[in-house]
Amino acid sequence: METSFHMSLPCLSVTKTKDFYTTNIGASLGRMTKNWIDINLYNHQLTFIKAEKFNFNTPNYVFEGKILPAFHFGVIVNLQTWEKIYKKLKDQNLEVVTQTTFLKDKPGEHVSFFVKDPNDYMLEFKSFKDSNKMFAS
Repeated sequence: METSFHMSLPCLSVTKTKDFYTTNIGASLGRMTKNWIDINLYNHQLTFIKAEKFNFNTPNYVFEGKILPAFHFGVIVNLQTWEKIYKKLKDQNLEVVTQTTFLKDKPGEHVSFFVKDPNDYMLEFKSFKDSNKMFAS
């Protein structure tokens, strides 16, 4: 059974959020009103709803010596897609947290990078060396 996730998050600007995800990331636009928008991010539904300023106040954490944002979401893609989106974002001079390989030579080895959207959410892109070991310990 193929499944997709749905996540709904507050946003500061529907227009800036739409532009970031469709233009910068290359996601496709779903339904849209003046107060909310649906984004198709690799067949996963992100809904952004216009809200006042918000703050999650969640601290960062350290994993394999790297400081990572505790509050983030992301998508897992194949390596070819990962490399394509990484290059696209770097070429646009967006602030991309440089790619890192985590769990090198261990089960769950993957490359990862983060980019901040216009709402200050950290969006992570991951690609596993072996997708069958995504949950391996």
